[in-house]
Amino acid sequence: MSVTPPSSLEHDIFERLHTSRLFARFEEAFRSATGLPLRFLPRDEEWCITEHRENQSPFCELLNRCDTACSACQETNRKLVEEAKQVDGPKTCGCFSGLCATAVPVKLGKIVLGFLKTGQVFMRQPTEEDFLRVIKTLKSLRDISDKDETNLRAAYFETRTVDPKRYESMVILLNMFAEQLSEHAETVTVATQQHEPAGIVKARQMIHQNLEDPIELDEIAKAAGMSKSHFCRTFKEVTSMTVTEYTTRARIARARKELLRPSIQISEVAYQVGFQSLSQFNRSFSKITGMSPSAFRKSELEKANV
Repeated sequence: MSVTPPSSLEHDIFERLHTSRLFARFEEAFRSATGLPLRFLPRDEEWCITEHRENQSPFCELLNRCDTACSACQETNRKLVEEAKQVDGPKTCGCFSGLCATAVPVKLGKIVLGFLKTGQVFMRQPTEEDFLRVIKTLKSLRDISDKDETNLRAAYFETRTVDPKRYESMVILLNMFAEQLSEHAETVTVATQQHEPAGIVKARQMIHQNLEDPIELDEIAKAAGMSKSHFCRTFKEVTSMTVTEYTTRARIARARKELLRPSIQISEVAYQVGFQSLSQFNRSFSKITGMSPSAFRKSELEKANV
């Protein structure tokens, strides 16, 4: 599976989400409530379990004590991630050993930043026949000593079995959080970070305070107390965006909120947030969010009325 490497902006937003208090609190709550493992991995990271994690399948952990996961696990993960991207939501699949895993995409607009991954459980109690079939497959992939086989057998039958309906409910919870994390990504994109240069903070403030009006780059650089060339370089280093890209995202972020008011026309929203034409607004909105303003409004209002 060919994966496009994330841009500097996408990498930055993923890291900020991954280290956020929001994710830390949910990760702890999800593991405690469900007894399932949870990982949040960037979209381009290969499947590899190199460290012990809470609730992890002991069988998976034994299999992956090498530098990289076995080829069968890698192939399962590639399939899982690709199908999760195609369905734009949770995707569950089984591996050669009978274990199930689920991937849920976390997005920035229409761009997949990474995946919340859980599972490593059986949907039914495994049998001796199941294990014999699995160990036969493993022996075809690598050398398995008698001691290793004994340890794998113990770990295989220690791995948790979850009722399919209960597992489905756990996946629903994970998907709801993925949607929340995706919404948070939009906020993080235009939010000021700690320890930013004071000039960049002032520039951000000026942009947000004047979204409805065109702002000259010279004015923003002056407010930041820098030369135009120095300001452009510094702004890109700090935000991973050009000033134009940042301003567009800030305008779309405000537009998303304004579109939740059914009484206001979409054209009014476009001009209120600083776009010079409705067509320009539609193009920019679709490019960033992956849907038109009208489709976004309909989707969000339907959610609110459920």
